[in-house]
Amino acid sequence: MMGVPTTFVRTVGCNLRCEWCDTQYSMDGGEEMSLDAIMERIGDVKHVCVTGGEPMLQPEMPELLRRLVSAGKQVVLETNGSVDLSDVPRDPLMLISMDIKCPSSGMTDRMLYSNLSLLSRKDQLKFIVRDDEDFDFALEVLKMYPVDTNVIFGPVGGTVKLEWLVERVLGSGVDARVLPQLHKIIWGDKRAV
Repeated sequence: MMGVPTTFVRTVGCNLRCEWCDTQYSMDGGEEMSLDAIMERIGDVKHVCVTGGEPMLQPEMPELLRRLVSAGKQVVLETNGSVDLSDVPRDPLMLISMDIKCPSSGMTDRMLYSNLSLLSRKDQLKFIVRDDEDFDFALEVLKMYPVDTNVIFGPVGGTVKLEWLVERVLGSGVDARVLPQLHKIIWGDKRAV
């Protein structure tokens, strides 16, 4: 949904501590809300992105996702790939955007590779890469776990080394998109309210 006006629901807490995490502020704090209050605050918007931290750590997350798609919302669930996704609703309005953490994250050993079998053609698998080691790791994962889904490579930091990453993807022949973080191009490191 890059480029589409979207309401973000950011959950608090994460079970990973990636070396280059750009949302450290989501580790604690926040505002506790009921599912009804979240739905009311979302209102009539069409596109919703549920992110974190790690949203699937919230016990009521599967129910929130069901409510969102039942209300006709186009939903993207951004997940770090380390928590079981079997309770995520299978619905045409639901898109899973799952990471596989590369070596520079320091969290590679925490991935739940069984989640890859849950991804459909409309979902996406993301690799955030810093260097050649990360890129080669991502290619190896794709070789070991062939997926029939959208593959995305993004640079650590959202926009840095974008040209390098494009050249690596083009040179490798991998069927993937290279995407910067659009919000960082527009607003830099400014936090949303």
